[in-house]
Amino acid sequence: MEPVEVNAGEYYLRQLRDDDRVDDRAPLVAGGRFTGTGEAGAHIAERRRQWEADETCSWAICEQSSNTAIGEIALSTDGELFCWVAPDQRGNGVATRVTAAVCGFGFGFLDLDRIVVEPPDNAAERVAHKCGFRHVGSRGVWMRLR
Repeated sequence: MEPVEVNAGEYYLRQLRDDDRVDDRAPLVAGGRFTGTGEAGAHIAERRRQWEADETCSWAICEQSSNTAIGEIALSTDGELFCWVAPDQRGNGVATRVTAAVCGFGFGFLDLDRIVVEPPDNAAERVAHKCGFRHVGSRGVWMRLR
């Protein structure tokens, strides 16, 4: 599948990049997602491969006014959602806005029946709840149905 860009209101979602025009490795390292640019570059290459293999759609989260990554969000074609926002951007509603936009993409473009997420902490659970997910089972899985 070709990468698709998503407008999430004040945030712009685009493919993670590490080329001569845009390099997301440094922001991912500076935000604490990875320990070095080599590790971040390998992750970006894997995300690129996943787009090409129709396995996972992933995006750099950018403010509309800049092209600098402040996080990452991904949705597998099986309906598994992942979201990470740089620590200095947390608490501003970024995750809620981009999660809502990606759910719309998943239900619309990918024609998914359900999207699941396993929030790692209470803040992520609040995001899931705000975006219409409901806790299912005892393992920390949250699900949103179409």
